[in-house]
Amino acid sequence: MLETLATSLVALLAVKNLAYMMLGIFVGLAVGILPGLGGIAGMALLIPFIHGMDQTTALAMLIGMVAVIPTGDTFTSVLMGIPGSSASQATVVDGYPLAKKGQAARALSAAFSASLLGGVFGAIVLTFFVIVAKPLILFFSSAELFMLAILGLSVVGVLAGGSVIRGVAACGLGLMFGAIGDAPATGEVRASLGLRYLDDGIPLVIIGLGLFAFPELTDLIRRGKPIASGNVLGAGWLQGLRDTVKHWFLVIRCSVLGVIVGAIPGLGGGVVDWIAYGHVVQTSRDQSQFGKGDIRGVIAPESANNALQGGALMPTILFGIPGSGAMAVFLGGMVLIGISPGPSMVTTDLSLTYTIAWTLALASIIGAAICFFLAAPIAHLTKIPFNYVAPFMLMIICFASFQARRDIADLFLLFGTGILGIFMRRFGWPRSAFLIGFVLASQAETYLYQAVQFYGWGFLTRTGVIVIGVLALISILLALRGRVSEDGKVSADSEATLASRATGRGPQIVFASFILIMALYVLVDALRQSFLGGVFPGGAAAATGLFTLLVIYWLVRGPFESPVNTDQEASNKDGTTMWPAIGWFTLLFALAGIAGFIIAIAIFIPAFLIFQARKSVPFALAYTALCVAFMVGMGYMLTVYFPPGLLQSWVNLPWPLK
Repeated sequence: MLETLATSLVALLAVKNLAYMMLGIFVGLAVGILPGLGGIAGMALLIPFIHGMDQTTALAMLIGMVAVIPTGDTFTSVLMGIPGSSASQATVVDGYPLAKKGQAARALSAAFSASLLGGVFGAIVLTFFVIVAKPLILFFSSAELFMLAILGLSVVGVLAGGSVIRGVAACGLGLMFGAIGDAPATGEVRASLGLRYLDDGIPLVIIGLGLFAFPELTDLIRRGKPIASGNVLGAGWLQGLRDTVKHWFLVIRCSVLGVIVGAIPGLGGGVVDWIAYGHVVQTSRDQSQFGKGDIRGVIAPESANNALQGGALMPTILFGIPGSGAMAVFLGGMVLIGISPGPSMVTTDLSLTYTIAWTLALASIIGAAICFFLAAPIAHLTKIPFNYVAPFMLMIICFASFQARRDIADLFLLFGTGILGIFMRRFGWPRSAFLIGFVLASQAETYLYQAVQFYGWGFLTRTGVIVIGVLALISILLALRGRVSEDGKVSADSEATLASRATGRGPQIVFASFILIMALYVLVDALRQSFLGGVFPGGAAAATGLFTLLVIYWLVRGPFESPVNTDQEASNKDGTTMWPAIGWFTLLFALAGIAGFIIAIAIFIPAFLIFQARKSVPFALAYTALCVAFMVGMGYMLTVYFPPGLLQSWVNLPWPLK
């Protein structure tokens, strides 16, 4: 074993292989820094170039890229409050408040060091436990996998802040959205509104960007000021390192969680950071600063989402079962270079397995080091008034969303979920709880159906199911410790409580009624399906409707904190509102639907800069030219068409306008 390890390391350190690994690292960091692209887009970018490559060289480039994406996406999560990918959304919760307090350097330093340790831990696990992992993975049948999904849902109480009722309702809403489309058991199409686009469900990247990016963009456009002022990074680099060392046991625990979640096919990065975040909140005595800038809320998800890669590689290379979306693309890349996943990876091709592990460890270390050097120049972007940055960010977010299915409907769905996210944030409905429900919906339903088919309802008596069920119960009890319902008597201000104080009853009741109507629609639709096709969305809709009714009841009859004038329902303390930002979003998406994406941004960007940012016409035109050139270059490298509009259906235009 030691000889094989040494041979693999020597092969990786060959100049050619090391150079391609560095190329993969830089591509991964670039993909991570650009919001919403993530590992799937990065893998898709590199796969065309590995044809004819040596196996070790190709693996070095691909693993080098995927290893550092969770590190690179920390920049936008901390500095801009916009998750770089689905695996970095929990980092926003405490990382962004730290940046607004002038402690961005501390947050980034802790994130990078925790990412480094998590990545190395995942590589160690992959190295020394790849052989014994096989019986461990085989232990998890569909019954245990279903209970693991339930365990993931148990974090909702933590993410709900002081409003558990809103939290459960938001989680149910996420389950409903996750159940839209084909039923895994019967193939019946559910709650699709008659739109063929929704037959395959809703893409995760659109939900993540809509719920988390749009609300922050709205707030920053409203203020029109830099994200940060003065010394953006602050002087907390050493403090961040000390924080990671101080919480070393938390890093280990969350790295273990990351490896376990990664090894379970289907869970992946969209949920591991929330599980880690829920764990650190549940196990902390002092929970008062979570959501306001607690460094532990950065360390936990960052160590977990980097360790995830080592775990996700285990089922991928052992069984050919991708542990995540990025691993699914990686699996295709393995086949292209003549590597067959399976038992051979622990026998005849063991050296390649160790090459993957070495690359994962080295790339994590090198990637974190590069991020430390890049932090200062990237952080200077946050000193620019956000109205100058907003058009570029909107353009990138729309482009990333279009990669979900490469359909103009991607943009319209992004707009709809963005508006939903804005109002959820405004009225205190926990968006993180929604995301947990959405991510786990398809897995939970599939595993439940399989468990019932294989074992009947007796699967609930299996030992593994009981053990995981007890863990979920303990998680719920810990979550409810110190939490109360909608009576306003909470131990600390939460998103929901603050939202209640910021707006009147009327707008909140209208929004809750809209959620209730959606739940009733899904419930009625579920009743028209067969039992297996309708039981899951119907149950989620019933739970969502029940808890939404409780929210409405407390809004109508319960205690309420000094309602404000409804004429100021969308205002903040400075008197500005969110409606102009929503108006600009509407303009961009309307233009894209009419004239196509490239023409839309060519019109939208100068209009925004001239009328919203108050910039000169020459500046606006030059800025627009650079943005369009950047977008066309991205499209050329990725060999994609841009979202077309009605104009493209009437007129045959050349690329990139077609």
